[in-house]
Amino acid sequence: MQVQSKTVVITGAGRGIGRSLASQFAQRGANLALLDLNAADLAESRSLCEAHGVEVRCYTADVSAEQQVIGAMDAIAQDFGRLDVMVNNAGIVNDSLLIKVKDGAVSDKMSLRQWQSVVDVNLTGVFLCGREAAAHMVNLGQGGVIINISSISRHGNIGQTNYAATKAGVAAMSVVWAKELARYDIRCGAIAPGFTNTEILSAMRPEVLQKVIAPVPLRRLGDPAEIAHAALFIVENDFFTGRCIDLDGGLRL
Repeated sequence: MQVQSKTVVITGAGRGIGRSLASQFAQRGANLALLDLNAADLAESRSLCEAHGVEVRCYTADVSAEQQVIGAMDAIAQDFGRLDVMVNNAGIVNDSLLIKVKDGAVSDKMSLRQWQSVVDVNLTGVFLCGREAAAHMVNLGQGGVIINISSISRHGNIGQTNYAATKAGVAAMSVVWAKELARYDIRCGAIAPGFTNTEILSAMRPEVLQKVIAPVPLRRLGDPAEIAHAALFIVENDFFTGRCIDLDGGLRL
């Protein structure tokens, strides 16, 4: 698929990887529908992308709320008249050990709220946005591409029972959708970034950041633009579907 003049929907587009995704697609001439909860962040992303002369519209929505997702996706299809690419990037972390033990006794547990908050956004949100995007792609009859952002943590990262479970689920859903939707000319793939230079990691103390980088063979964090480059590859390569690109600098958990 050629990106020029296509409509690309990106969730979590207000900052970090989402903003970089938006910028890279804008540079290739794609029109953009940007979704996020933070209107101010969306406005900054919009300004950055409009500098490339493309149409950009912003939609404030909670990806875990079914009716908000349906409303936003309906509005996008109506506003642009097409929906070619869906990038499910929105995600959160709420890390905790499954249990904490002090002096031989359990002192704390991961709460159901910690579990559910991450599942709602990272897994249910991807399901809802992917479902609605696929429905519009079929109804519009132009095919399309769905890209789900997974994570290296899908292999199992200590302190991330909730996050790892959702990111493994995202990768698995991508395979299922690739098989189910191919008959409608819809491809689906996933990208699993390693540790990436977003606001959360860049705010770490230098000594903590060095501990994060130390196990990475390339001895650095990934750049959001490198994640976006992988997304462009998935869109532009018409034989890519049902696979997850590990983009982690060679790190293994």
